[in-house]
Amino acid sequence: QVQLVESGGGLVQPGGSLRLSCAASGSIFSITAMGWFRQAPGKQRELVAHITSGGITNYADSVKGRFTISRDNAKNTVYLQMNSLKPEDTAVYYCNTFRRDLRLAWGQGTQVTVSS
Repeated sequence: QVQLVESGGGLVQPGGSLRLSCAASGSIFSITAMGWFRQAPGKQRELVAHITSGGITNYADSVKGRFTISRDNAKNTVYLQMNSLKPEDTAVYYCNTFRRDLRLAWGQGTQVTVSS
């Protein structure tokens, strides 16, 4: 069974940066689009960025120009570089497959807190 392990979250001041990593076990990673999602307290989980197996990226308007998603298929890892962080970026961040029909069990996520 494929497992997803997110890491790299933490507490950062507004305007700061963080780099999240998501390591996936299993061969599905290299052949499907992957996404980063986030869930803030009291809100539904939302997709913030996704990347195809070939490296084409797409971003939610709220993070466009500030976040960059990338992947290393050899390492079964997807990254999210987050710059110019804002308090409204505070959430638990998760990775998973972009396609709902290929969706894996959610990992534990990694907490990102943006606060002064």
